[in-house]
Amino acid sequence: MNNTFNIHRFNLLLKRQWLEFGKIFLITLVIAVGIFVAFYGFTLLPLQTISEIPYRLRFREPLYLIFGFLFISIIASAYFAHLGQKSKAIIDLLIPASTLEKFLAGILFTSILSTLSFTLLFYLTDFAFIGYIKTHFQNSKNVEDFENIKGFFTQNDFRNFLPFYAMPLVVTSVFMLGSIYFNRFHYIKTSICIMLFGGMLTYILSKTSDILFSGKIQTGMGNNHGKDNFEWIALIILLTFSLITWAISYVRLKEKEV
Repeated sequence: MNNTFNIHRFNLLLKRQWLEFGKIFLITLVIAVGIFVAFYGFTLLPLQTISEIPYRLRFREPLYLIFGFLFISIIASAYFAHLGQKSKAIIDLLIPASTLEKFLAGILFTSILSTLSFTLLFYLTDFAFIGYIKTHFQNSKNVEDFENIKGFFTQNDFRNFLPFYAMPLVVTSVFMLGSIYFNRFHYIKTSICIMLFGGMLTYILSKTSDILFSGKIQTGMGNNHGKDNFEWIALIILLTFSLITWAISYVRLKEKEV
């Protein structure tokens, strides 16, 4: 098979993969919406007083981050599930498309489409419930209290953290490599590797920070220049790690085809 990129062949590959993978993807999205609605409903409703709102809305960031990781990892694992098993991988490897086209199709479905779909559904659910609460209290006797806390509805600190935007790429690249490398129980084995690597990385960064900043006094209070530099460095490191992992996965995929 010619390994150059052909747009017509790539479009046919996307249609084929959607026919095979689309049902799983849509079912997973429906389950995600159900979890969102159930979580928002049980957490926010009913609200007796307006003073409860700031306390109850604190679940949004953890829900988005934790469930987002699970959602993207499950989608990536399901898409690449056959690559680690020789009997099933041969069907995908013999598809009349180049390795590059198969690789790009995997990234499109597992990184771009899954992240955008999950984020859109999360914000639509969030918008619906928050809109209901706003309408309920704006029409009540607590209008003055509502004006005092209405800014809380738009607070999402994770949106201002640059490395956050690279995490879907990191998760997808790792689970792609894990699905190709491990023959059995690839999701569990990949998750264990992520936990071990994450724990070691956290420990190394913590010890490095203690060594570098121990006994030093912080200066320049209120200056975010150092924080911005750290975020850009972390973003570059995560993107570089994703590219390296994708490159390894691409080589492994070509080896399997051979």
